[in-house]
Amino acid sequence: MTPQLDAQWSEVDLDLIHGFISASYWAQGISRALMRRAMEGSLNYVLRDEKGALIGYARVITDRATFAYLCDVFVLEAWRGRGLGDHLIGQVMARPELQGLRRFTLFTRDAHTLYARHGFKPLATPDRGMEVVRPDVYLQTSETST
Repeated sequence: MTPQLDAQWSEVDLDLIHGFISASYWAQGISRALMRRAMEGSLNYVLRDEKGALIGYARVITDRATFAYLCDVFVLEAWRGRGLGDHLIGQVMARPELQGLRRFTLFTRDAHTLYARHGFKPLATPDRGMEVVRPDVYLQTSETST
């Protein structure tokens, strides 16, 4: 079976994606409404099995010209161990709308080896990077109840 990458998502997909992402270490507690808003402003890639069911997901925030940020990548636990994460990232990185970008970034806690196979490396100049981090923002927003 070769899973297919789909750029379209449905409400059923959103339920599953939100369920996974809201329990993740990187976006724990994100509301469904906020996840929807994030997806609507991004390129979304849904990995589907032969019956069309969602088995993996990746989101890319980009201007489609110079910069992209890969995030919210996952493969459902029942499908892990089959090389599907590698397949998903390979398919995303090959997308025509993501070619020719000067910078493509991501953050990961534990999948460095996976992303390295697709050309990602530690930041070349980490001293130039800065960030504002609000780890509890999803718990403080009015959108958490939706």
